Amino acid sequence: MTDKALKTPTDLKGNAIKAVADALNGLLADSYALYLKTKNFHWHVSGPHFRDYHLMFDEQAAEILATTDLIAERIRKTGNTALRSIGDIARKQSIQDNNDDFVSAADMLAELRADNMALVESLRAAKELAEAAGDNATDGLIDDWIDQAEQRAWFLFETSRNG
Repeated sequence: MTDKALKTPTDLKGNAIKAVADALNGLLADSYALYLKTKNFHWHVSGPHFRDYHLMFDEQAAEILATTDLIAERIRKTGNTALRSIGDIARKQSIQDNNDDFVSAADMLAELRADNMALVESLRAAKELAEAAGDNATDGLIDDWIDQAEQRAWFLFETSRNG
């Protein structure tokens, strides 16, 4: 099957919408990377706040995973192709994996907070591209994703505070 066979009819055309799709594929890769890291920390957290952190990480991972389908479907609606494999994710992700044998709960909270804030930055950049391309639907969806990532970062920050 050729790439042309996957071209969804759309009134969004040109290099500007291709740039939006490329940014969305980067967001999709980062969402999968952040999802898996959050699940990694969910599985491996330990310490006196185990239950609270374990549950929070699971809730956050589920929220992140829920956005992946929306991102991929938005890419397809614009006449472009979404990620196809773990290899695609690895090539496009900017959020770094954590393969350490042990990560303290405090470091988990800090790392996930930083990653969520990095995702917010990428979302804002994609929003600018969507605005420039006249892609109002992507522009509107991104607002919700920014709010979700900011809320996750806020929860992680407040959870990490001593006092």
